[in-house]
Amino acid sequence: MTDPAQPTGAAAAPVLSVQGLCVSVRTDAGLVPLVSDISFDLARGETLAIAGESGSGKSITSLAIMGLLPPPAVRVTGGEIRLGDTVLTTLPESRMRGLRGDRIAMIFQEPMTSLNPVMTVGAQLVEAIRAHAPLSRRAAQAEALAALTAVRLSEPARRMGQYPHELSGGMRQRVMIAMALALKPDVLIADEPTTALDVTVQREVLDLLRDLQRTHGTAILLITHDMGVVAEMADRVIVMRRGMVQEMGQVRQIFAAPKAAYTRDLLAAVPRMGQGGDAVPRSTAPVVAQLTDVQVRYDLRGGVLNRVTHRVHAVEGVSFDIRAGETFSLVGESGCGKSTIARAMVGLTPHQGTIRIADQAVGTMTAQSRKSLSAVAQIVFQDPMAALDPRMTVGDQIAEPLLIHGQGNRATRRARAADLMDRVGLTAAQLDNYPHEFSGGQRQRICIARALALTPKLIVADESVSALDVSVQARVLDLLRALKDEFAIAMLFISHDMAVVENISDRVGVMHLGQIVEIGSRAQIFGNPQHPYTRRLMAAVPVADPAAVRPVIPRMAGNSPNPVHKVGAVVPRHRLVAVADGHLVAQAG
Repeated sequence: MTDPAQPTGAAAAPVLSVQGLCVSVRTDAGLVPLVSDISFDLARGETLAIAGESGSGKSITSLAIMGLLPPPAVRVTGGEIRLGDTVLTTLPESRMRGLRGDRIAMIFQEPMTSLNPVMTVGAQLVEAIRAHAPLSRRAAQAEALAALTAVRLSEPARRMGQYPHELSGGMRQRVMIAMALALKPDVLIADEPTTALDVTVQREVLDLLRDLQRTHGTAILLITHDMGVVAEMADRVIVMRRGMVQEMGQVRQIFAAPKAAYTRDLLAAVPRMGQGGDAVPRSTAPVVAQLTDVQVRYDLRGGVLNRVTHRVHAVEGVSFDIRAGETFSLVGESGCGKSTIARAMVGLTPHQGTIRIADQAVGTMTAQSRKSLSAVAQIVFQDPMAALDPRMTVGDQIAEPLLIHGQGNRATRRARAADLMDRVGLTAAQLDNYPHEFSGGQRQRICIARALALTPKLIVADESVSALDVSVQARVLDLLRALKDEFAIAMLFISHDMAVVENISDRVGVMHLGQIVEIGSRAQIFGNPQHPYTRRLMAAVPVADPAAVRPVIPRMAGNSPNPVHKVGAVVPRHRLVAVADGHLVAQAG
């Protein structure tokens, strides 16, 4: 929260003022309101959060402030926006362009679509800095390197020469934050800035934003659906629904005694630590997935002859199993190897070691063996829009696995798709709709329905609920639990949201730099973590309670290991802590 020495709230002169803002979209039937009569002031050094579900008008409000509404269909149809003494709503684009990044900056939710894929990270930062500051290229490069260092990006000098696709999602988001903070703007609009980040990096990013406020008095407009982040960061909060303000006030007052029914429902849907309950023992169930000493390494070339000189040890010596009807979760920071393991398990990434799914070895696969694997193992990706074909109806996409495997005829396949739509909370009447006609949460349910078409023995859910609103997230998690129990499906669940992991898991593996450092039951990992890295993760979890005391994150002893090693070098192994029934049963490394 804001430093007490900083002026906040209505007593301070607003650096940003929004009064009676209305935004509409032009349709064949005329103007349709997207945001109706929203008003607020933002003081220097204050954090104001706008919370609500997808479609509530949060991001539209921020785009209107930045002058980035897509013309000519969407436009401001009423009200006024002021940045200090400057009226933004009537400012020509040529002058608005000079303010963006300099006096008012924005961190967007999806960094991959915000970064230029054909420019290095360093070049993009230098370009942004030099567009607003009269610096030489060398001076701008130094500023860019300092910005990447400030957001705790590993090996910042090397990242300067990399392209966006070479970085993980969390790394790309940190690049976007560095770009926004580099010019120290008066107002920073952060649109879901921590959605793709793991809890420790999220805590670091939130601490960075607080540091910026203390040093420069920056005002922050925080757009988020994460009520834990709202409780931890904001001074005041606006709760929006369907383009209208439902409630506005001090964060502590809203969380303690919400007046609007929608606010109460929103807070009730937030997953909280300590609500996981008791896991059902699965020790007698058959093993569906088994990994033994799995390794995934990527070659790095260099020198005049372009030889392989180093290797990235993305996954090193990982072993675990998952039984029928069990949910095994992997947690850890971005780049620790969680998604690499997920892709290796469904045959999308080459690996060393042994992976067996339903007694089928996953290794060097022919087209026929890959097809056979897809019948027993399916993956649900983080971004449902990228996973669905925009040119196919959702009914055809759900039925496509059945068609590929030669199961049934057109009528039976459509009937199966209709049944799956019903199971995931949609309707058969929507089978002929296209992906863009559904919300984000609905699209994720469609991906789950498609994954269930062949009744697989294993589902890999890779950050499948991280971008969803809390109420939609709760419904999707309930759906996954119900379907897993109904069909005795083994599930690998990957997430950076520790509260979600606690609520859905039977067992948990904690990963750090490609290796599992602790593995145990849900109760053990969350109730009595043994490894210092696990304790760091637990301490970093945001709590949806503004009155809660934020714990100090314990530091790891020694230097953080580097996953890049010279060819032929001995790779150090982390100390592994394995616990069963509350007792330490194995320790290695």
